[in-house]
Amino acid sequence: MAAELKQANFQITGMTCAACATRIEKGISRMDGVEKANVNLALEKSSIQYDPSKLSEADFEKKIDALGYGVVKQKAEFDITGMTCAACATRIEKGISRLDGVASANVNLALERATIEFNPSELAIGDIIKKVEKLGYGAHQKQEDEEQIDYREKAIQDQKRKFIISALLSLPLLWTMVGHFSFTSFLYVPEILMDPWVQMMLATPVQFIIGKQFYVGAYKALRNGSANMDVLVVLGTSAAYFYSVYQAIAMSGTHHGPQLYFETSAVLITLIILGKLFEAKAKGRSSEAIKKLMGLQAKTAIVLRDGEEREVLLEEVIIGDTIFVKPGEKIPVDGEVLEGSTAVDESMLTGESLPVDKAAGDALYGSTINSNGSIKMKATKVGRDTALAQIIKVVEDAQGTKAPIQRLADKISGIFVPIVVGIAVLTFLVWFVWVEPGNFTPALEVLIAVLVIACPCALGLATPTSIMAGSGRSAEMGILFKGGEHLEQTQSIDTVVVDKTGTVTHGKPELTDVLLADGQKEEKFLSLIGAAEKQSEHPLAQAIVQGIQEKGIELGHVQYFEAVPGYGIQATVSGQGVLVGTRKLMEQYGIDVSAVMPQMESLESGGKTAMLAAINGEYAGVVAVADTIKDTSEGAIKRLQEMGIHVIMMTGDNERTAQAIGKQVGVDAVIAEVLPEGKADEVKKLQLQGKKVAMVGDGINDAPALATADIGMAIGTGTDVAMEAADITLIRGDLNSIAEAVLMSRKTMRNIKQNLFWAFAYNTVGIPIAAIGLLAPWVAGAAMAFSSVSVVLNSLRLQRVRLGKN
Repeated sequence: MAAELKQANFQITGMTCAACATRIEKGISRMDGVEKANVNLALEKSSIQYDPSKLSEADFEKKIDALGYGVVKQKAEFDITGMTCAACATRIEKGISRLDGVASANVNLALERATIEFNPSELAIGDIIKKVEKLGYGAHQKQEDEEQIDYREKAIQDQKRKFIISALLSLPLLWTMVGHFSFTSFLYVPEILMDPWVQMMLATPVQFIIGKQFYVGAYKALRNGSANMDVLVVLGTSAAYFYSVYQAIAMSGTHHGPQLYFETSAVLITLIILGKLFEAKAKGRSSEAIKKLMGLQAKTAIVLRDGEEREVLLEEVIIGDTIFVKPGEKIPVDGEVLEGSTAVDESMLTGESLPVDKAAGDALYGSTINSNGSIKMKATKVGRDTALAQIIKVVEDAQGTKAPIQRLADKISGIFVPIVVGIAVLTFLVWFVWVEPGNFTPALEVLIAVLVIACPCALGLATPTSIMAGSGRSAEMGILFKGGEHLEQTQSIDTVVVDKTGTVTHGKPELTDVLLADGQKEEKFLSLIGAAEKQSEHPLAQAIVQGIQEKGIELGHVQYFEAVPGYGIQATVSGQGVLVGTRKLMEQYGIDVSAVMPQMESLESGGKTAMLAAINGEYAGVVAVADTIKDTSEGAIKRLQEMGIHVIMMTGDNERTAQAIGKQVGVDAVIAEVLPEGKADEVKKLQLQGKKVAMVGDGINDAPALATADIGMAIGTGTDVAMEAADITLIRGDLNSIAEAVLMSRKTMRNIKQNLFWAFAYNTVGIPIAAIGLLAPWVAGAAMAFSSVSVVLNSLRLQRVRLGKN
């Protein structure tokens, strides 16, 4: 039996372009035991599925290190309580070390302190605290470690410092270059700046200290048998620098002015670092959605422990804790009300602006806001199990996956640098041998220009930055794409199948009519029917029970109950046989209901769901319930139709009721009386007709159909939706989210195609222009530096998308 696959995630440092991401991905994929590896350049993250019987996370860290890159690790210190001897410290140390994501663990008994180094992409502070508590001890993170340094922010500050130093050293060299042009001959250029040795003194620190990162990156790439952007930068700037050094030495003591290119190498490095600085800042903005979602979380909670109230960090809240929440505060974690009553603003989950009333026993969700009233709650889900944490995980997973459209860019990126080097060498030879025979200077200039104009970064960033921005913006609108491939496929949807109950309607029906057969007494009839239906979890059954209980009728005692899927229920209540359900159920048991059919049809024509009831094998009456249509359903369906999408409503309800509801909301077609297992078959029939089908349901009964459809959309409150079965989760119970998901997919794919077009066009046009000598090296460097920035900035436009209109 094959071992169950595990997933490991790493934050990677040192990547400079798409070639780096491709190399890491290929290197990890070749490891025995790796099922799938994905490296995202924009997020600087890797996601690996592997066989834990063959590999460990440490093996991946070693491989990434061997490839010349690094893995981000976080170090945290904890105060440990409850230790009594060295065996305690050893036990804690071993227990923590076994956690996935822990690189090292050290527990000091004398200081009662634990120092843990771990992978923050794989493990949270709260997980470590829970492990220590499970071992029978206490753990509290030291306050000074609460705010970890953002490695990206640190990298940005480092690049900013390098740019300032590089710019100060390059400015005098740029001055001398500008002063050479005929149209700028009026500019004063100090004689000292024309001295070759002064220029060398200014250029050398830029080339080898500021530019060290490019040399290191190029060395690591070449050492592993591949090439990246660093190789192009090093080749181009080194050619300019070392040729200038040669000229300065060769012409020393002569009357000839040497041909120097110190300003070319220095200005190129300065511009590239500036471009990288802008790119890093823009990439940081592309993950803004995750930051916003994380910012919704509470930081602390007031819990009752050992008979007293304590304020603890959110990570230290454990399941079962009793938590006090005051008016205006955020609900810290998921749980339920123990004492008190209040109204909670759940708009961040449901999109509904009106607060929801809460009393003892009602569910609460972390990060929602307690509008009024103090309550005492019990924590039922903490850390990564909360509704908000699950939403964040779905968004992170989507941003970390690749859309199929990226495959072409990945293939090109893998061979890009060697091809460019080949073109550059060929261009040099053509110029040196044929264009200007024996003239080294112009040949060198075109060589440098070709090397630095090429940019694999733009190709590598074209897709992931759009996916990040698009999926992040979608999440802000309550649309969670499970992966990049679903974000791409949704644009092609031409048919949407919507479930009726809970999707088109509110899913909260009410008992409206009770029709009794001759000789039946209402109280006895409803007592038997209510008791039988109480055993069912179906929304219609719950509506009947609630309606009967509101009449103050006492329910009978149930001895036997059985649900008949798609037909109804059968039960024994207070010694009497009860059947409630469809005509087919009655026919199955030989019960004649023909006399009541006109009344049934009248109820169903009004959009009500009518159910027949029989007692002891005899027809006894009809109960009818009505499920109100959501205010937004009709407008949302019309909006989909205006987008060219065919809308079908599918339901297990009877034909007449379904048609009545379908007519009210304006769907194109209705498929009624479909059993739960038959919904997937109906979706397949549509697919066989060549249609691209999206199935929209509540994510529970509709799971098979959601999985069968080209795109499955689970619609709900954001807490009980079936994220596993669906490709997209529509958090807000509004059918407009379907249209917005399709529109967001279309806009994201359009954005990706724009990025890929400009990335390909940039290199396709730029390299030939450089090769024919129409591009000065420093202009080529500036263009290369800002090409990737333009791609990222174009992707960021998706963060400002408004979907009120098509």
